[in-house]
Amino acid sequence: MSSNGNNEPALQQSNWDTLILGIGNVLWADEGFGVRCVEALHERYQFPPSVRVMDGGTQGLFLLPWVCSANRLLIFDAIDFGLEPGTLKLILGDDVPSYMGVKKVSMHQAGFQEVLSSAQLSGEFPDEIALIGAQPELLNDYGGSLTGTVKGQLQPALEQAVEVLHGWGVDIQERSGELPADERIGPGALAISDYETGRPEGALT
Repeated sequence: MSSNGNNEPALQQSNWDTLILGIGNVLWADEGFGVRCVEALHERYQFPPSVRVMDGGTQGLFLLPWVCSANRLLIFDAIDFGLEPGTLKLILGDDVPSYMGVKKVSMHQAGFQEVLSSAQLSGEFPDEIALIGAQPELLNDYGGSLTGTVKGQLQPALEQAVEVLHGWGVDIQERSGELPADERIGPGALAISDYETGRPEGALT
């Protein structure tokens, strides 16, 4: 089951218990890493109804009800670890909230750290939580896509995600055909292939 973080319907209590969440802003180069990860994951794999795959964008506290409703939470995001650009790290358990707050890439991380803190205070924190983060190379490129360095970490990030989800007992199946356009996560014009080809040459700022 997928959802569009920019036009998310009201939270419905159902049989889902695992949330896969990509956060960030695709309009600012490597800050879009998290969203591009969930797009690629959803395009490549099928999930059972117990899993929700969501583009969380930069919604901050609006994501709190979703986080509080999840038993298992997997997050993708661009994180400033202070390491070489493109470095990929997997953070598990209680360490995740502290990494969401270190050297904030943008204001969306401050908002999401508050989401995690609020969930902890409410006693509705997920039983399992994992963060797959990539060290950004470039952020101040409005309208730019992922740098080659960070884009090259999409496949390794998906492999880590599949390993984490399998460890949680989530049944994942590779899609046998191409994902229909109307099932994509997010507006079609922002899909990475259309987004990259639609940018004028020499637009780097």
